[in-house]
Order: sequence, then C-alpha cells, then structure tokens
Amino acid sequence: MPPASPSSKDKSGTGQFTLRSTVFSAPAQPAGLYLVATPIGNLGDITIRALETLAGCDVIACEDTRTSGVLLKRFGIDRPKVSYNEHNANRRGPDLLRQIADGAAVALISDAGTPLVSDPGGRLVEQALDQGLKVIPIPGASAPIAALIGSGFGNEDFRFCGFLPSRKQARRQQLEALKAENTTLIFFESPTRITASLMNIKGCFGSERKMTVAREISKMHETFHRGTVAELCHEFESMDRVRGEIVLVIEAAEAESFSDHDVDDLLSEALKEMKTKQAANSVAQKTGLSKQDLYARALALKAEKAP
Repeated sequence: MPPASPSSKDKSGTGQFTLRSTVFSAPAQPAGLYLVATPIGNLGDITIRALETLAGCDVIACEDTRTSGVLLKRFGIDRPKVSYNEHNANRRGPDLLRQIADGAAVALISDAGTPLVSDPGGRLVEQALDQGLKVIPIPGASAPIAALIGSGFGNEDFRFCGFLPSRKQARRQQLEALKAENTTLIFFESPTRITASLMNIKGCFGSERKMTVAREISKMHETFHRGTVAELCHEFESMDRVRGEIVLVIEAAEAESFSDHDVDDLLSEALKEMKTKQAANSVAQKTGLSKQDLYARALALKAEKAP
C-alpha cells in the first residue's frame, strides 16, 4: 500500500499528541524532510519539538515501524507510517522524495537516537539536497554524545568512529591507525564482542590509557564502567554475560612533546627536500606547532647555514 498523501490530515490541518494525559494540537508542518531524534532508552527524553513535528507531519519514515510504533502510541501520535531502512532504501526513497516535492512533510526516525548516525538515512538526505528539497534536523538524544559527557572526557576534541569492525584483523588495523590520535575516540560495540575488543584495545593502546564503557544509556540498567584499559579488561572478563547496547569512549592520546632541538632537526631534514613554506607546513603537521613560527625558524636555520 502506498504511503498516505498530505490530504490524509484532518480538516483543521493539525495533528495531535498526548503528554501526561493532556492532548496537544500540533500544526501542520511545511514540506520538507525532518530528521527527528527519538529517545535511546527513556521515553521521557523525547523533546516537545519532536512530538510536534511527528504529530504534524504527513508521513513518518521509520527504520522499523513496529519499534517506532511503540513510541508513537505512547504519545498518542497517529500518523501514516512506512519503513525506510537499508533493505528497502533504493525502492522507498524515491517515493518519499516525490511526496516532499508534492508538498508533504516527511519525518525520518531511526529505532533510537538521532537519524543518520550509523543508519541509512544519509542516502535520503543527500538525494533530498540534490533535488533542492528542504532538510530540517530536529535534535535530541544521541548515544555517542551521552556517553561522551558521562565519560569525563567531554572537554576535549572527539571523533565518532561508528561500530568497530566485527573481524579481529580489521578491528586491530583500525585501532592501530587511531591509537596516536590526540582526540577522544567514540565507538559503538556489540555485547558479544566487548571482551575481545577490549583486549584488542589493550594490545594497541596499552594498559594505562583511560576509557569508559557505557551500557544501556538512559535505560533502567544504565551503567558507566570507568578505568584504565587493563582494569576494564579484567572487569569484563569476569562477567558471566554482557548485555545491552554499548558505547566505548577512549581518552585522547597524549600529545608528543618536541624540544627545540627536535624541531630544528625536523626542519633541517624537511628543508633538504622542500621549499621553506612546504617544510614549515610539513613539520607543523607532525608536531602541531604554529606554521608561522616554524616558517620563521626555518628561515633562521637557512640564514645560519648560508656562507
């Protein structure tokens, strides 16, 4: 059955949602693709704007209509639903875009959290933008951000890396490539692989790097396991069974320090093969030092060596 058209709204052009037994009206939303964040556990994390958007749209595109149906029923939202996921994106996407072009408001939601974070919604957004259609993010719950701020590493730069590879060799290769990153790293992980992944992290990052394993964020059994990699390896190895959705947060690597002598050596080597500006840029990438300062030092080194 094709998705309902915009004419399926009531005569007033408004929808409704219920919050703590009180019914609220939601105005009809203008045409566009709405990326609506939904709770990752506790349904109380839904925002008022998200409820108004879902109740006022024409179609709700769900990763799984059964899962999203629980949320929508909880808040008394009765709008047409269709599935949009990795299995039917090529078939369903064009129809959703056609409806938006014809004036419909389409809300895109994942099973939990913010759409486009480790789900196929990015494809639909790219196609909508290519067609000049309006895309409107409705922010809200996000497991990576919740884990980050609960980890104690939230005041640093961070990088979200999605799921770690399921295969051991690929997982080790990715970790090796990231171990020197001077930024907090965030990963999703499966409870069935958490112990093996922690051992891989220990092998690549060392025993003393600090990290946090966040489980079941915002749910009844939410837990934050904090410590060194070695401590967390021991803790999870001793568990009979690990359950729940998991986010790993790994402390940034310490920035490598360079003495003035080290910097001069790097610049001297670079100057053998590059022009002054290129040499300064190259050493800046390796050390994190100012390009301008390095350029000035490179000029000084060249002057010192001049006959």
